[in-house]
Amino acid sequence: MEPALSIERGPIVFVSDVHLGARIGPPQREQWLIELLAEIPADAGALFILGDLFDFWFEYRHAIPKGSFRIGRALADIVDSGVPVVYLGGNHDFWVGSHLSEELGVRVFLEPILARLHGRSVLLAHGDGLGPGDSGYKVLKAVLRNRLAIALFRSIHPDLGIPLGWKVSNTSRHHTKQREVLLPRILRDIALPRLVGSTEAMVMGHVHEPSHFAARGREFLLIGDWIGNFTHVRMENGRFTLYRRVDGRHVALPSEPFPPELQPIPFEESERARGAR
Repeated sequence: MEPALSIERGPIVFVSDVHLGARIGPPQREQWLIELLAEIPADAGALFILGDLFDFWFEYRHAIPKGSFRIGRALADIVDSGVPVVYLGGNHDFWVGSHLSEELGVRVFLEPILARLHGRSVLLAHGDGLGPGDSGYKVLKAVLRNRLAIALFRSIHPDLGIPLGWKVSNTSRHHTKQREVLLPRILRDIALPRLVGSTEAMVMGHVHEPSHFAARGREFLLIGDWIGNFTHVRMENGRFTLYRRVDGRHVALPSEPFPPELQPIPFEESERARGAR
């Protein structure tokens, strides 16, 4: 996979799983997010939104879901300041279309991308459908992204289609399994198969469990959510840090080693092997 973009300097901010529009979490959480976005400096490298910014998003040709103005204005302000904003569609907002790109100037991707960030090769993904199994969801995702399916949904009046989307999105949201059960499976089935070769790090959303694993020159970060955890990731001078909002401040969370039984291939060893070929 070739890098989709390259950012060599300036702090980079990553957020995901905000689920705006869902009646969950404290009512101030949208304002807290806007405050975080307002802190992004004019010399920042980029803002990455790794999916599910909205609990439901669908763009009709002449209508978008109500309630997106304030966050849209904040994103447009960041773009206007010269800082690129990159959006990866998630499983609640994979119908992201031209509104964000043409009206706000956001760069949109619908699949995971490889990026060159501060000289490091980093895989970025929302995270849905990356592991083995779950074939039913993978088929459904392909169907829902089909042009015919999109056209059929657009044939429903927005006053009916958007409330229907909110309802379906609300019922499809589910709580993740316990951390002790969930994270080893994610590391084994999603992270380790991708942290190979020149890929030094992977940043992912979807799971709502903020985590930062680091060892052997490899890193894997789960951003967490902006519902109960209020976490985001920053990259400065090539280093990742996971932060949690606590009493209006952003507190750094420590990284942890990969479990002994789930160790990545050492990055230096992989690079030596590449150079020998």
